[in-house]
Amino acid sequence: MNISIIKPKTEHAEAIAAICAAGWRQTVEGKLSEEYQKRNVSFWYNHERVTNDINRGAYTHAARIDSALAGVIGGGMTGPTTGEIFLLYVEETYRYQGIGKRLLEQLTREQIDLGATEQWVSVQEGNQRGIPFYEARGFIYKAKRVTLTETGEEQVSLRYARRLHKT
Repeated sequence: MNISIIKPKTEHAEAIAAICAAGWRQTVEGKLSEEYQKRNVSFWYNHERVTNDINRGAYTHAARIDSALAGVIGGGMTGPTTGEIFLLYVEETYRYQGIGKRLLEQLTREQIDLGATEQWVSVQEGNQRGIPFYEARGFIYKAKRVTLTETGEEQVSLRYARRLHKT
């Protein structure tokens, strides 16, 4: 299996939208209503939005296996020394093969080069794919954040952080 990490292009919008929508739905399944899930997927993962987000750099890296897109990560600097992971999803058939790790490593290297000494991520409470993944990479639980969705539901995310060091 030949994995390459690339900068996403607009021609990847459909694949990125599908990977993100499926991954996000899996993290909130049984926690948030079908109505809210449909609204959220429609808002964030429609073709036009994903294309615009690719153009503005919100999706920072994608993993490709041969010609298929297998995963995507998005992140940025939220302060002079603070990096943030906004999203990380791997297509289900490619999970547990090191793709998420490679995407995170690439984003982390770039954030360190931009001056990041800490990195943050929000993970849906109960996400038993994301929480162990981040904890295994040195992220430590810091806080719980509860927000109300437009459908009146509580969405609970857990904030994790880790210190970064140049290697």
